Amino acid sequence: MGMFDKLLTNLKAKRKTIVFTEGTDSRILEAASRLLKEDLMDVILCGNVDGVKSAAKTCGFDISKAQIIDPLNYSEFDNMVDTMVELRKGKMTKEECTDLLKKSNYFGTMLVKMGKADALLGGATYSTADTVRPALQIVKTKKGANLVSSSFILFREKDGVEEKIAMGDCAINISYEDTIDKVTGEVTLTGARKLAEVAVETAKTASFFEIDPKVAVLSFSTYGSGKGGTVKLSHDAVIEARNIDPNLVIDGEFQFDAAVSPVVAKTKCPDSQVAGKANTFIFPLIEAGNIGYKIAQRLGGYEAYGPILQGLNAPINDLSRGCNADEVYKMAIITAGMAE
Repeated sequence: MGMFDKLLTNLKAKRKTIVFTEGTDSRILEAASRLLKEDLMDVILCGNVDGVKSAAKTCGFDISKAQIIDPLNYSEFDNMVDTMVELRKGKMTKEECTDLLKKSNYFGTMLVKMGKADALLGGATYSTADTVRPALQIVKTKKGANLVSSSFILFREKDGVEEKIAMGDCAINISYEDTIDKVTGEVTLTGARKLAEVAVETAKTASFFEIDPKVAVLSFSTYGSGKGGTVKLSHDAVIEARNIDPNLVIDGEFQFDAAVSPVVAKTKCPDSQVAGKANTFIFPLIEAGNIGYKIAQRLGGYEAYGPILQGLNAPINDLSRGCNADEVYKMAIITAGMAE
């Protein structure tokens, strides 16, 4: 559990509360019971009180220390609705906000916004979009952020040595096109800037997990050896990322072998600070990122933790619908441990 040391220290230093949006799911209940037994954090389970208790009893999980909140019977529901109406600033009616807040994904997100919880973990049954959408509408992106992205932290022990790497974006952004004003036809946000933000945020996540980020923006080309496809996007993203954070150690575009192999790097890009020793990898398309982290996981022997959402004002993370209870437990530690 080496990569969890900092997270556990944070949780012991200041008590955190996490809200789970799917309170009757057996995997959530098993993870919650374990978190409570180990006294790592306070837990809120969203759902019908009798339904949650019955599900826990059927599975043999002790959740007696958890707070169970039913969105349909919450004493502060009206205040919550008014808060959401104000946050949406005319984009949603009171009736629309009321209907949405009856759903656990919106309700749980509002608990975070209102300070009732420090962090949220959902997605055991909800889609990624159903976790991210309320986060964007209620918690919103951090100042200066134009998009939400994600990263995975991959960890393994090899020959007695702990190895950690970061990969982004493998779960949220499908691709990176320019955003164009529908009226003027002008480019308001370039695709390269979007990918650059992913790189900067992934480097921050890597740093949190005590990885000294050496960021490689990947493609099928190294320093212009190939043309077309994502080559220009990845090349330009490096320039944009350096503008966002001049202290960031980043380079590219790189083929993967140039990013990780000192021998290949010596031939293709001998003067690079990153080539041959990269530990933070930025993919120009979600297909590449998703395939890449799963290859590392299944063939490289890495444990993969994520997706860790980036760019939001609070730690809100998404689970795979195929997750198991141990993954929920570990993602809960990550999510709550990243709360300020």
